Amino acid sequence: MSKNKGFSETSADRYSLALYELATETNMLSEIEDHSSSVINLIEASEDFRSLIKDPTNKKENQLNAINKISEQYKLNELLTKFLRFLISKRRFFYVDKILKSFVGTCSIMRGELKAELTSAKDLTKNEVNSIKEELTKNFSSKIKLNYKHDSSLIGGLIVQVGSTMVDTSIKNKLQQIENRMIEA
Repeated sequence: MSKNKGFSETSADRYSLALYELATETNMLSEIEDHSSSVINLIEASEDFRSLIKDPTNKKENQLNAINKISEQYKLNELLTKFLRFLISKRRFFYVDKILKSFVGTCSIMRGELKAELTSAKDLTKNEVNSIKEELTKNFSSKIKLNYKHDSSLIGGLIVQVGSTMVDTSIKNKLQQIENRMIEA
């Protein structure tokens, strides 16, 4: 392990790998991945839940009660619920967001998917995004997990990043290049 990695990142990777192995052994990988994504979305959507996770003064009992209610309401997989309870008991619940994101990323990698980022100046339709995804799948000969976002500051064009490969056709980038050339001249 690299000494540059922070404790939380190293721990998150270890815990997510343990969850992946448990999910694989019990043949519940797909269900646990879906439920993990739901918990991640809940963390991002709920300020109260984020506060419950991040505030170190919260008692274990309060966190356990919250997880039990969430598990019941969202009908979470029992293995995932036990895993979340385990994180609380070990006082690692603070890292649950990183752990679950790492777990979802591990699932994606194990399926052979490449992670891609697409940013466009124009708000694209689902069909346009799917068309770009299909084209990337052909070009990279691999399944693509595409994260799309709209950014009007690009003025026009697209930015596509797959792994370390980046293609930037945005007008903002072209204007920046012209500005840099003018400064150098």
